[in-house]
Amino acid sequence: MRSGAKVALVGSVFVVVAGGVGYGGYNLWTGISGSGNSATGAQSGTGTKKSGPLHTDEVVGTAKDFLAAWAAGESDRAAQLTNNPVDAGPAVLNYREGAKVSGAVITPGAPNGTTVPFTVKATVTFEGRSKPWTYSSQLTVVRGLTTGRPLVDWKPSVLHPRLTKGTTLRTGTAKAAAVKAVDREGGELTKEKYPSLGPVLDQLRERYGRKAGGTAGIETWVESETEGVADSILLTLVKGEPGRLETTIDADVQAAAEKAVRQYGQAAVVAVKPSTGEIRAVANNPASGYNTAFLGKQAPGSTLKIVTAALLLEKGLVTADRPAECPENAMYYGRTFHNLKNFKLGNVPFSQSFAMSCNTAFIKKIDDVKDDAALGKEARDVFGIGLNWQTGVDTYDGSIPAETGGEAAAQYIGQGTVQMNVLNIASITATAKTGSFRQPIIVPKDLDDRTIATAQRRLPDSVARQLRDMMRRTATSGTGARAMAPVGGADKGAKTGSAEVGGQETSNSWFTGFSGDLAAAAVVQSGGHGGDAAGPVVAKVLNAG
Repeated sequence: MRSGAKVALVGSVFVVVAGGVGYGGYNLWTGISGSGNSATGAQSGTGTKKSGPLHTDEVVGTAKDFLAAWAAGESDRAAQLTNNPVDAGPAVLNYREGAKVSGAVITPGAPNGTTVPFTVKATVTFEGRSKPWTYSSQLTVVRGLTTGRPLVDWKPSVLHPRLTKGTTLRTGTAKAAAVKAVDREGGELTKEKYPSLGPVLDQLRERYGRKAGGTAGIETWVESETEGVADSILLTLVKGEPGRLETTIDADVQAAAEKAVRQYGQAAVVAVKPSTGEIRAVANNPASGYNTAFLGKQAPGSTLKIVTAALLLEKGLVTADRPAECPENAMYYGRTFHNLKNFKLGNVPFSQSFAMSCNTAFIKKIDDVKDDAALGKEARDVFGIGLNWQTGVDTYDGSIPAETGGEAAAQYIGQGTVQMNVLNIASITATAKTGSFRQPIIVPKDLDDRTIATAQRRLPDSVARQLRDMMRRTATSGTGARAMAPVGGADKGAKTGSAEVGGQETSNSWFTGFSGDLAAAAVVQSGGHGGDAAGPVVAKVLNAG
């Protein structure tokens, strides 16, 4: 116990008092008292290293001791009750000194095996301002590898569920001014109503809070060591005066996107307006943390065939209505490629091969291109991929690196070393729809006079027309027909895709489509065929527009 602190046991509550101020307390859970063995007491008198599964008494005792030490502000003691005291000690100390927690009562729930959930009711105090802070977390007890002692399995999330490796809690004057972000109709956008916008709103605030005329308040936040990652606000002690920031988000489309991705454990979707590049929606599930929709880097599967088809059309190697062979298999530089379930179409119009996503029809044309780097050039020069997009927040703008042989062939069908996210694919679809690349934006470019990326050239009119017609065929009678059936409007197009990443058993589901002046793309991790999982997500978003 630190100097000047007193502990009294009143009923089933530890009350910790330091200098006359109640810093923390620890509530024993109801109905489980055990034998009273703590993490250290369980070993006493034996002198032997224990092994085997943990007993309930060991879980209860270790959790009790750790939570009591944490609530009392005893960082060294709490750290020694974990399996990583080097990291745990400074983190527990920072809870008081960095996060400015002046008091905490921690109430555990009943253990579930070796995991103990608990609720923290804390008070945060900074420069005479205080505010209650309540949240839930959990800890897991494990047996120490070298000592056999029961120990808390240390993770930063024990202290708060939003903490990860390389992050810490801070309280103070906010780094950024407050901002009131609004959608294109002037309605306020909040994390509470649109959880997926959390990372976007945090970054918009950091970049544009002061430009929008806002002032800083006092907050508690999660701070990351990683450059470019926006702070995540957990508690506001004193609100700053917000400045008004206009965005391109459409509230109806955003709401539909949020609802659609929640059907799946891991999914992302983006919608853009082809005629302007304005981002209408961005949604991820899980909603908080990493913005997969804007920053993801994965092979997009056959959705990239939009770019490949444009390349083949521009070079005159195919036309939409001219026959192009679709065999069961095709080989390129010793690497064999096949179609889904080894189907074949024979010598059919290229538009049919596109609509049915025939891989081999594309692979067989590579020799005629006579340039392994041609696909990357087409993606950059026409579709704006890799041009350092300045959307208003951090985004990854895609990559098709130069490859040779079989790896270059894999790129033609969106596999191999191609790296994309749904923002990139939605933009590719938007370019196909209008014939011209318009860099996606989420705030007006005149807000900060940033330089917007421009492509070297637009698609020739005949190529753009054929590309749109092939996407329309995909949406009405091809692999995207079932998913796009609910989408209203006469003018709609689509492209499906699936991609195996990292040896996963079930491929990622990709889908992109347009309807009127709205384009959208989605990915569902391990969702299977593009039309099965990602397709319905895109359809719901398009219908909302």
